[in-house]
Amino acid sequence: MNQHDPTAYGQMVGDDYDGLYPAAALDTEATVEALKKLAADLPDNSFLEFGVGTGRLALAMADQGFDVAGIEGSEPMLVKLKEKPGGERIEVRLGDFTQVGFDRSFSLVALTFNTIFGLPSQEAQIACFRNAARHLVPDGVFVIEAYVLHPGQMSADWDVYPRTIHQEQVELQLSRYDAAEQTVERMMVHLREGGTRLLTVKDRYAWPGELDAIAQIAGLKLKTRRSGWKEEPFTSASRKHVSVYELD
Repeated sequence: MNQHDPTAYGQMVGDDYDGLYPAAALDTEATVEALKKLAADLPDNSFLEFGVGTGRLALAMADQGFDVAGIEGSEPMLVKLKEKPGGERIEVRLGDFTQVGFDRSFSLVALTFNTIFGLPSQEAQIACFRNAARHLVPDGVFVIEAYVLHPGQMSADWDVYPRTIHQEQVELQLSRYDAAEQTVERMMVHLREGGTRLLTVKDRYAWPGELDAIAQIAGLKLKTRRSGWKEEPFTSASRKHVSVYELD
């Protein structure tokens, strides 16, 4: 867990990412609407996505008139993005989003879909928040989307959860928590008409409160926290959070 390879995930899933995670299954429309609402109170419509991937969110934001840029560690992911209609509109940088950046600032920086946990250590997560802070205009915000462990996942035993259920695809997520290492091993079982695909990742988990402390170290503070992109209240029963940070 000490060595972080930002290319590894994209090398593993880049060829099939859009099939495994179609935009509709990830509630992309609600995500864009929430980000648009946030941007209404910001200086401009500039948007930077850490972990831009194949462009699911970036292209949708560009369609809404945003000036979009992205950082991605995996070249295969960026190749897929550039092949899509409108992909040439997205300014991209290849590299680790804890370090790589642009020579300009943005009103809105986002890291969605649990990607913060792909970083292998608290130090790497702090570096990510610092990089986000460096890219923010004075009144800008950094948005994180991440899951919250529920009691059934907080043991060394495997927990099974139906993550998505659609007519053409089902994803079962198996996970187990290592309290000593503060990691979550996750196996995603994708069941599709064309067959089954298994993906395994190891997350460096951080509770929402720890992310708030990381933000403070990076010069940011929590502005709002909701349970999802539709502004559901965040409660003890929430399975994920959408947290918005601003410069302190």
